Amino acid sequence: MKNFDIVVIGSGLYVCGRGTEGYGTVLPAIFEWKRENINIGKVHCVSTSIQSAQELLKKAEAIEQKTGVKLDINAYPKKEGKDDYAYRKVLNDIKKPACAIVAVPDHLHYEVTKDCLNSGLHTLLVKPFTPTLSEGQELVYLANAKGLYGAVEFHKRWDKSNLLLKDKFLSRELGDPLNCWIEYSQRKSIPLSFFKEWASKTSVLQYLGVHYIDIIRFITAATPKRVMAIGQKTELVRHKIETYNSIQSLIEWEMSDGSRFTQTLLTSWVDPETSSAISDQKIKFVGTKGRYEADQKERGLRINTEKNGIQHINPDFCMPYGVENGLIEWKGYGIDSIKTFLNDVIDVEENKTLISELQSQRPSFKESIISSAVIEAAHTSLENESIWQSIDIIN
Repeated sequence: MKNFDIVVIGSGLYVCGRGTEGYGTVLPAIFEWKRENINIGKVHCVSTSIQSAQELLKKAEAIEQKTGVKLDINAYPKKEGKDDYAYRKVLNDIKKPACAIVAVPDHLHYEVTKDCLNSGLHTLLVKPFTPTLSEGQELVYLANAKGLYGAVEFHKRWDKSNLLLKDKFLSRELGDPLNCWIEYSQRKSIPLSFFKEWASKTSVLQYLGVHYIDIIRFITAATPKRVMAIGQKTELVRHKIETYNSIQSLIEWEMSDGSRFTQTLLTSWVDPETSSAISDQKIKFVGTKGRYEADQKERGLRINTEKNGIQHINPDFCMPYGVENGLIEWKGYGIDSIKTFLNDVIDVEENKTLISELQSQRPSFKESIISSAVIEAAHTSLENESIWQSIDIIN
């Protein structure tokens, strides 16, 4: 297949590292995919202003120089002024075959993804899926009706640490699941700076904790039955951002044999800027025959420099590495997640695989609807004095 185009909607931190010295994850992943494929056509990157579009182009030019990989990239909009719907014209004009990668604020996921599907594009949505179950169900139905492949970029499914946990679980070395405990937090610059314009329209559970809701589904294939959540609003409200600093959730899951276990999920995004990593993340999984524990912030690598102080580096997520000719290449599970989607789309287009075969193997829309159901029920619990909320998922 030749001239396979990609539409990237969004130009922020995760796409190109806007506002930082880094380059994000989406753009490096596309460059690395191009390194291995000759059938990529143009990449159309859409923002909401010409300023952010131009900044993305500068990031892309730097990646090209660093990797030696060339991409034909167009950036939109091309006129002054804010245009929240510049992507719609690109979707209307795009030549098939093509796919879309959506990386926009959480509250826009449903609308933008629906537009991509209605334009006939296989779509990868950077997590979370949708804030509500009904929105997720509609996108699942729409993708199926149009014969399109939809997936959510839950990259932690490619993390070797989590793959090892899944292997230990499936091999029955841990026995029957009893409980799991997850702590996941980020620096306060995420809501106060990078996501300031829309942080009040999401929650730390929806934006961050959703990763580990999906991971428990991925590892156990269990179904969530009920959830309760407690949250605190202090620090961010003082900065005029109406959202929770921290949310603690208790989720009860049911296995296919009817047995149940609990997941305790502690999330916050008000860590001090002096934290040695953007994300602090730990997981414990306890069964009747064993226990798995992982500090996924402490990957065994620390760097201490005059410029940055002490840093805990995750060499497995999305890192540039040098090669013999002096250029670099990006490697990691963040890269692998996006490359896998692009390879899957090619296989679907070339009739090498069926979309139905990908539904359970990948974080498809159908799989990701599980996390949407939990998030919505947890938010309902928060709004109703933290009472338990039942979760009823109708596939």
